[in-house]
Amino acid sequence: MPSAKSILLICAFALTVMAPAGATDPRFIASLGKLDPQTRLEQICDLAAVKHIGKSGKLPKPDRAKSNVITPPRHHGDTIVANGGAFRSGGKWYAFSFKCKGSPDHLDVLSFTYRVGAMIPKSKWPEYGLWD
Repeated sequence: MPSAKSILLICAFALTVMAPAGATDPRFIASLGKLDPQTRLEQICDLAAVKHIGKSGKLPKPDRAKSNVITPPRHHGDTIVANGGAFRSGGKWYAFSFKCKGSPDHLDVLSFTYRVGAMIPKSKWPEYGLWD
């Protein structure tokens, strides 16, 4: 009879292999519950940015997005308006803005719109806390 640890490892592997593309890691969602509500909303909206921008097909799929790079986002209840964000795509950082409405618990995104701006020159990366 397999041990409980073996069963857990098999289940974890099966979930990883069978999860649909773009599925959110349950560990990430669980960790969100430990954050204050504003930070939790920013994190879930940053994740939405990666997903939405990646679907456009205009740039390589982003691997990172931050809502607070150039200017801090503005919070309005369950909504964030970020005019100074940045995302990394194909090893380059781009400015972008977005409006993101989250669920009351800030664990789901209900609506998301965005606009991609200019590529951020590498000389500005240190000033904005960006990296390769």
